[in-house]
Amino acid sequence: MLMDFDYFRELFFSGLTRGAIYALIALGYTMVYGIIGLINFAHGEIYMIGAFTAFIAATIFSILGFPALAIIILAGVCAVIWSASYGYTIEKIAYKPLRHAPRLSPLISAIGMSIFLQNYVLLAQTSDFLPFPALIPDFDFMEPYAHIVGSTDVVILATTTVIMIILTFIIKYTKVGKAMRATAQDRTMATLVGINVNRIISATFIIGSSLAAVGGLLIASHIGQINFYIGFIAGIKAFTAAVLGGIGSIPGAVLGSVILGLTESFATGYVSSDYEDVFAFSLLVLILIFKPSGILGKADNQKV
Repeated sequence: MLMDFDYFRELFFSGLTRGAIYALIALGYTMVYGIIGLINFAHGEIYMIGAFTAFIAATIFSILGFPALAIIILAGVCAVIWSASYGYTIEKIAYKPLRHAPRLSPLISAIGMSIFLQNYVLLAQTSDFLPFPALIPDFDFMEPYAHIVGSTDVVILATTTVIMIILTFIIKYTKVGKAMRATAQDRTMATLVGINVNRIISATFIIGSSLAAVGGLLIASHIGQINFYIGFIAGIKAFTAAVLGGIGSIPGAVLGSVILGLTESFATGYVSSDYEDVFAFSLLVLILIFKPSGILGKADNQKV
């Protein structure tokens, strides 16, 4: 019975870890949708580019003889800066020119950008899986609990929690956050009261891309390998989590991510890993049947 409870706790923490990673990516989807009503299907590829950037940076700093802590910090900084620049550039090239076009046009542009980035990384790197270095060390104080939760799980959960707190503070209490909320509610009125809407939209893409880069670094270090296709799978799962919680709602994105992560973990542990995606998407279908706007979504007006 004790072993069964230990197994339950192992699956629980594994699900929380999955949910934390999905949340970092889902926030990018939900913030962009809340601001401009666009589903940025290239967001998963930003996550993938963040992982590859961290991999390249970690390899270089390791060759140069940097200590382990410096490597993970510098690799994270490089991934965030590089991914943020990609997010900013994508918004300017693929989305801004289509801001007043029919809704289908930016959606097609987003899908096209996703395919372009996948193939760009495929040609620039390789189609094979690459071994990602274990940047997160094993903590001595975690040794008694190693069979239930690992050091990487703790770091992922702690990092995600801190980021969520910082993001919530930015959205609620800073000038940029208030401008984001105003832009989400009424772009025209926000412009009339002096808010630079273009700058706010760019800032939203930069923040979302930075969060995805952190997710790419953490999950790649956790799993131990990367390839050009990881962004598509993670992006679809994170988008599912955002819709599940109520796309356009930041708390909804977090809640949907946690529910999705736990569902996948318990389905894998108690049923079969072959049905992991079946349970995840079945849950989404059920939620949307009974509450089409998602768990915390608002049917009349999606807000950040």
